[in-house]
Amino acid sequence: MIITLKNLYKIIGGEVLFESLDMAVKSGQRVGLVGRNGSGKSTLFRIITKEEGIDGGNLFIQKGMTIGYLKQTPYDWDNTGRSYLQLAFDKLMAMDEQMKKLEKDMLDPEKMDKAIAAYGEIQERFTQEGGYEMDASIRQVANGLNVETLLDQPFSTLSGGEKTKLGLAKLLLEKPDVLLLDEPTNHLDLQAIEWLEGYLQQYAGTICVISHDRSFLDHIVTDIMDLESGEIHMYRGNYSAFEKQKEEKLLEEFHQYEEQQKRIKKMKEAIRRLRQWANEANPPNPKLFKKAKSMEKALERMEKVEKPFIDPKKMNLSLEVNGRTGKDVFLMDSLEKKYGSKTVLKNLDLHIRYQDRLAIVGTNGSGKSTLLKILLGKEAPTSGSVRCAPSMKIGYLPQNPLQGADRDQRMIDHFREYIRVTEGEARHRLAGFMFYGYDVFRKIRHLSGGEQMRLKLAIFMYQDIQLLILDEPTNHLDVDSQEVLEEALNKFKGTVIGVSHDRHFLDRCFTQTAYLVEGKIYSYLGTYEETKKHWYTLLETKGKEKGGQPGKPPEPITEETAPPEDWEREIEHLEQQVSAIEKQMEECEDVETFIQLEAQKGQREEILETLYKNWLERQ
Repeated sequence: MIITLKNLYKIIGGEVLFESLDMAVKSGQRVGLVGRNGSGKSTLFRIITKEEGIDGGNLFIQKGMTIGYLKQTPYDWDNTGRSYLQLAFDKLMAMDEQMKKLEKDMLDPEKMDKAIAAYGEIQERFTQEGGYEMDASIRQVANGLNVETLLDQPFSTLSGGEKTKLGLAKLLLEKPDVLLLDEPTNHLDLQAIEWLEGYLQQYAGTICVISHDRSFLDHIVTDIMDLESGEIHMYRGNYSAFEKQKEEKLLEEFHQYEEQQKRIKKMKEAIRRLRQWANEANPPNPKLFKKAKSMEKALERMEKVEKPFIDPKKMNLSLEVNGRTGKDVFLMDSLEKKYGSKTVLKNLDLHIRYQDRLAIVGTNGSGKSTLLKILLGKEAPTSGSVRCAPSMKIGYLPQNPLQGADRDQRMIDHFREYIRVTEGEARHRLAGFMFYGYDVFRKIRHLSGGEQMRLKLAIFMYQDIQLLILDEPTNHLDVDSQEVLEEALNKFKGTVIGVSHDRHFLDRCFTQTAYLVEGKIYSYLGTYEETKKHWYTLLETKGKEKGGQPGKPPEPITEETAPPEDWEREIEHLEQQVSAIEKQMEECEDVETFIQLEAQKGQREEILETLYKNWLERQ
């Protein structure tokens, strides 16, 4: 064990967070620390790094162990991004300064011999410890995390997300014995996340990561620590294995609880009968009284199985849509967007239909947010056209969901601004989103990112939204809340357009994926996992073009441009989907679900008809 917490006792804000918590991390272990928002995961990291004290218990850290900690909050530094990363090599930088000083001394005949000897000794150590690879290491990590453009910018001018990315880069360059990563994927795009996964899979040290990104945990960790009700439970395997094991464990515990409750009920009934028989006997029977007393003591001594906590409180989210927008929701034709001389979007064509589920994916700075602003009417294109369905009700969920709201306004008042109901009814509705009691009177400024997201979703639920536009909606939600959001989106009968770097969320909620590469959009039928090979081909081709090598980006597979063999694969794929939906419809007993399945079937059959037509014309 390199890190051990024993009988940890911790009070925060007058409330007991941990009463008797035990935690142990072994050398070389890759641990995912999971739990609901507010369960104390980040507090545990701060205790391990001794940024926060303990109110009882013990913390043991193996002597000489170096610990690197990535915080969620940004860092401070007075120089450039590059000089900030160079702090990871402070020992090597000091040796480099010594060598430069000795180089000057070599020019002095009186100091030359001594300087040469000292220089040779320092240079040997500098070489052995990787001094000449410093710049290459910085380039490797900066390119992988897509922060190379930040290296020569003043650190103080960077956004919080950019500072956090540089903080992660510095941490990886330091290569500590133990990496403590708190939500490392929050500000990374998909390309950087997948690079980070590869880097961490090869990392020689110990890793402990807090993350709500289930795909990331699946690729990185070998063990899960589940923090629940102030206790840690250990599970072997990645996050998917943990979910299965936890469900099986809870069901087994519930079975044991039910069996014991049956035994207790029988024992209590037997005690009651023995007492009754003893009293009815003439004279009263002391042996029966004694037997009842003995059974009563046995019942008291029995170690009671606590009722397991199977169904945690979840949001009561059921998004409804009234009316429809018509077949076409958005039509973009040769759209271009410039900021000064910089072209962000160019020659962009996009057709979004009713009930489409479109994910927009791209690297940071590729224009995703600009495209969403144009769809929302907050930005106008420089040229080209964008047409949207008339009288369409749009729900927009940004990364900062309550941006622009009065920070001193109470939560309940903000809710009632949009949903005209009595205070009592507002409290009842907010309770469905896990806001209980006096929580509803808290000010906006005191809400966490996850709580702000839940409040915005609560408003959407009662607004009859026809189109949902989502910008990184899972960033601040715990896994339980993410699952509720996914379920609600899959039941939602309107149109959904989303930007996200959460692969699990993308694969669960979107059936079409559009990739933004150098201002152009390439749209494919299928989830992120099914289509990402096209994206990486595009990125590779564009990279070769930038390097002066010939290359043309492959055209996306559409009804008009795909070769016949790709149409055939797409037709087969859609036919399988239609068959699967028909099977679900045969087994479906719920009317609403049947209608939803029928709409999904109709949408796929419509695309199939076009593909059949084009395929036959090319024969």
